[in-house]
Amino acid sequence: MSVVRLTMAQALVRYLCNQFTIVDGERVPLFPGVFAIFGHGNVTCLSEALEAVQDRLPTWRGQNEQSMALAAIGFAKAKRRRQIMVAATSIGPGALNMVTAAGVAHSNRLPVLMLSGDTFINRRPDPVMQQVEHFGNPTINVNDAFKAVTRYWDRIVHPEGIISSLPQAVATMLDPADCGPAFIALPQDVQEMAWDYPEEFFAEIVHAIPRPRPDANRLAEAVKLLKAAKRPLIISGGGARYSGAEHVLADLALIHGIPLCETIAGKSTVSHNHPAYVGPIGIVGSTSANALAASADVIVAVGTRLMDFTTGSWSAFATDAKFICINAARWDATKHRALAVVGDALATLNELGQSLVEWQAPREWTEKGRTEFAKWNKALDGYQQPTNQPVPSYAQVIGIVNARAGERDLVITAAGGLPGEVMKNWRVKAPNTFDCEFGFSCMGYEIAAGWGAALADPSRTPIVMIGDGTYMMMNSDIYSTVLSGHKMVVIVCDNGGYAVINRLQNAKGAASFNNLIKDCRVKESFSVDFVKHAESMGALTRRVDSLADLGQAVDWALGTDRTTVITLVSDGFTWTPGDAWWDVGVPEVSARPQVREAHVKQAQARKKQRVGV
Repeated sequence: MSVVRLTMAQALVRYLCNQFTIVDGERVPLFPGVFAIFGHGNVTCLSEALEAVQDRLPTWRGQNEQSMALAAIGFAKAKRRRQIMVAATSIGPGALNMVTAAGVAHSNRLPVLMLSGDTFINRRPDPVMQQVEHFGNPTINVNDAFKAVTRYWDRIVHPEGIISSLPQAVATMLDPADCGPAFIALPQDVQEMAWDYPEEFFAEIVHAIPRPRPDANRLAEAVKLLKAAKRPLIISGGGARYSGAEHVLADLALIHGIPLCETIAGKSTVSHNHPAYVGPIGIVGSTSANALAASADVIVAVGTRLMDFTTGSWSAFATDAKFICINAARWDATKHRALAVVGDALATLNELGQSLVEWQAPREWTEKGRTEFAKWNKALDGYQQPTNQPVPSYAQVIGIVNARAGERDLVITAAGGLPGEVMKNWRVKAPNTFDCEFGFSCMGYEIAAGWGAALADPSRTPIVMIGDGTYMMMNSDIYSTVLSGHKMVVIVCDNGGYAVINRLQNAKGAASFNNLIKDCRVKESFSVDFVKHAESMGALTRRVDSLADLGQAVDWALGTDRTTVITLVSDGFTWTPGDAWWDVGVPEVSARPQVREAHVKQAQARKKQRVGV
């Protein structure tokens, strides 16, 4: 057998360089780049290997381990899981900084390869710098924390170990049913070790993402149940988009007259004006989709894990409604006694469509969907209508930005008040132009994801919409994008703190406390000058004081040559109405009568929940 002698780190990098996939008919690297922050745990070996191949596997310097991994996740979402970025850190705090990002990738079923330095396998220099010691189990260190938030976890204790580990990591990240982050710990002494690796291990491989077909009997049951429905409803989740099933699902809904709504991850499966579309569903959804959900008798859930914000904590549907769950993952398909059709969304929908020839949902039901959606659109027009109020609402701001965004521009948000407001108010112009990270709803995702999305597709502009709280939590990748030349537009809505949590706090009877800056323990409340701060990181900036100024600023920002930040004061007390309920804990005993009243209302609303059936 022909062999080549390499260090473990060099062999790992060479393997990554030889993995390819097909995207839109073109052969491209499966791993197109690395986000990295080097420290003593990876700078002497892994960085040496990466530097040697920087023309094939470019390395981008991060400012923060969490944010660079979030950028990798934003890249994966923009690529719809078809290409994978690597995030590499040193040991100890650098590695732990990446755990939150692993949780984002895990909950959202998104691939990212995470590589962190590790302590010495031989233990000779123990305890090394940044090592956490467990007296009863010396094999444990901080990298074990990733086990709870990754789909694949390994520690390489011998250089030969990557021969079996790397293919399994790749297979996990490409598996539609098991997709998520893969983590590999790289002990410092093993990184340096040389081994005679088989040349065959580095042979080029072109990977194809599998499309498992559904069980024929289960599909036949689904067809029978759907044909008997009087009020069917389709819920499109993120899995439909990752499968590339957007057009097939849109056509299926239109041809058979089935109203189609979207989850948060599924938004932009279709455009806002698609004839079958009835709006987003759930707690941050539309009154139109929620009205249909309340009376639907059969719900076809495609590629969704049916989180509480989609189901209204399982209060949004009739107790006797039946679910057909089409999902590549058995876990996600098998919920609330659903008829689980386990398979790839595109493959399953193609077969489903062939079995529904000439069947139509009742015309009056189809028309009800269109009528309800027309009402919702009229309501949105009212919410977004400019007024003479000195401080604009989220709806008004989003309406202005949405109107000026290009057809393919990608809007990004994740946490705070903007996810609900953007879900309701953003009218999608083209499929796959919406990214609201709400599987983990991670504050700090947005700007980092903007970098990843810009890297994934430089031909469109990521438009990042955030509040002041999120900006303060993680903003350093404004600097990253200016350094690397990956432009995005950032809209900062300053409402004086964590306004949406203040809203929830008040809604459940509690006093405003520790959310808005004015309600915190501070010497003096003041606002951050986001313009000056963003300017210091190289961005172009503008502060606006009116909706008219905002429109002009967005037009200007879309035409600039680098990352551009627009900031304005927004209303933290005016929200786009919704009609879905959310289950949260409310104190059973309290000195505040408002809290006691809220607890009674919460307990009453829980009587409407489906309890797993």
